[in-house]
Parts: sequence; structure tokens; C-alpha cells
Amino acid sequence: MNGNLILIGLMGAGKTTLGRQLASELQLDFYDSDQLICERTGVSIPTIFELEGEEGFRHREKTVINELVQLNNIIIATGGGTVLNAENRYKLRKNGYVIYLHAHPQILLSRIQNDKNRPLLQVEDPLLKLQQLYVQRDPIYRETAHLIIEANDSCTTQTITRLFTLLHQTNNNDF
Repeated sequence: MNGNLILIGLMGAGKTTLGRQLASELQLDFYDSDQLICERTGVSIPTIFELEGEEGFRHREKTVINELVQLNNIIIATGGGTVLNAENRYKLRKNGYVIYLHAHPQILLSRIQNDKNRPLLQVEDPLLKLQQLYVQRDPIYRETAHLIIEANDSCTTQTITRLFTLLHQTNNNDF
């Protein structure tokens, strides 16, 4: 592989799960931007949101993305809101092959409804919040991505198989 493979999408789309599996199959290093932020701060994302607000978290996220895109031949799973920053979008596209893992809000909620590490979903109606995030972010994900793949099924093996097929169909010889 030549370059980075970067996974974007809403929370619960499977970026981390798929990224780890891809990294294993391709024998590449894997980085999860949210996990890196937690490791560096020593606290959870909800704690960062509580202490610094979303703005503080997004600043930390931008710093981590800047560092990760300097590396080469890696797989990166980004946080769901990474694409909200125009500079992040530019750097992701410039320094890797960006794949949008598209999934519908109802599917996403079924995957993450019991995960308390999702501060944006700690609201009365998490499905409504996911639907709002989807409406806001889906066009941005589509604009940022080089490739869009459906990630609505629960089998990562099927999604990986589809991904490799699509990568080869797009004549991307880097993979």
C-alpha cells in the first residue's frame, strides 16, 4: 500500500472495528484518533467534553489529525466530527484515501445505544440526535470521501470484502 487509508463516518459506523481488521489483514499500523486523545489526556471523551466543552475536544482532535497525517502507510479511524473542520477535511484528503462508512441512524443507534462514552448522545432522544447529526454531516462525509461504502450490515468481513472489491474497481493500485 502506498499512502494512508482513512475511515470517516458517524459514531457507530464501524471505523475502529473495521480499521483494526483492515490493519491486521494489510499488516499496517492502526490509529484511532479518539483513542489517541484519551491516551494523551488520561481521561475519557465525556470527561474532556465536560471539562473543556466540544470546542476543547475539537482542538485536541485537530492536533491529533495533524500528527497522524504526517505518517505514511497507516490506517486511521477518525472521530465522527473530525470532518466538521475544513482544515481536517483538506489534510485527510491530501494525505490519504478517505473512505466514508455510511450507515443509517437507526442502525448506528442499535450498535451504540448502551455506550456511555458518546457525549453527544447523552440526551433524551438519542435517535433524534443521530438523525440530526446525519443530516448535518452526511453531505460533508460525501464531499470528503474518495469512496463511499455501505456499512449497514453487522458483519465486518462482508464490509471488508466489499471495500477491497470497490478499491480494485476504482483502479486504486495502492491496495
